Amino acid sequence: MMLSALSVCVATGCSGSTSATTAKSIRTPPAPSVPFDAKDPATWTLPIQGYLPSDSARSQILQAKKQLVGDCMKTFGFSWTPSPDLPRIGGKTFVDWRYGIHDMALSKERGYKPAAADQAAYDEAMNDGAVDGTTGGADSQVLDGTGPRTVNGIKVPEGGCVGQADRRIDTQATQTNTAQRISSQTFIQSKSDSRVVKAFAAWSSCMKEKGYSYAAPLDASDDPLFASPEVTPQEIATATADIGCRDRTNVAKVWFDAETELQSTAIEDKAEQLEQESGALDAAVKKAAGVVAGTR
Repeated sequence: MMLSALSVCVATGCSGSTSATTAKSIRTPPAPSVPFDAKDPATWTLPIQGYLPSDSARSQILQAKKQLVGDCMKTFGFSWTPSPDLPRIGGKTFVDWRYGIHDMALSKERGYKPAAADQAAYDEAMNDGAVDGTTGGADSQVLDGTGPRTVNGIKVPEGGCVGQADRRIDTQATQTNTAQRISSQTFIQSKSDSRVVKAFAAWSSCMKEKGYSYAAPLDASDDPLFASPEVTPQEIATATADIGCRDRTNVAKVWFDAETELQSTAIEDKAEQLEQESGALDAAVKKAAGVVAGTR
């Protein structure tokens, strides 16, 4: 049985604010694990990341939720094993692949695809199945609350053990939808920025010199010709030409700078509620930490 309820959403949300609250409300994005490098998008951070759950926050909440669900299942006499987490694939950070590929050495081997080892680990996990240890019977019903209201003389919580864990940690606080919406909207809006339009045109012209006809950088990586699992010589040739043109036109950095400005403005517009929702997220992380530490 798939346990999709254990997934933790990453986003944040709010509505308008006043300029008086803006300065103190804007949060600093998490620092990258390596120093900023203008040529390496994996070291870049966007303003909205200050309002999205960090990797450590997501991990803390998920660990606590699994622990609570497991403890709850034991009270009903069931032994429960959570579904394994899928390994990360593709970009290593939030921004890493946001504007497309940039690693020439990797592209010479894999074109537009992730590293072979990462892909293999992901494929193996998918083949094994991201499933938990339930049988589809009474234990599954206790897990999600779809069965009898009492089991072994014990009342089943509303929504089952998963629902109870969600309420205990307040995982709803992780569904901070406006920040995710800001992230999506500014990504789209940034493509219309005059500087980005100019950079796209320069990149497209560069690619045309090399024999490729694409209007924008992500058009190349999204080409259906490269959708199969196999890495073809044509894909490698296109990807390496793509990176060469990216380096020449500095398109990713121009795009990033434009989106950074758009996000800063959007955050100012939504500062008050963004801060409120971030506070709720912080509280959820604190609850999760207490569960993991055994103090709550």
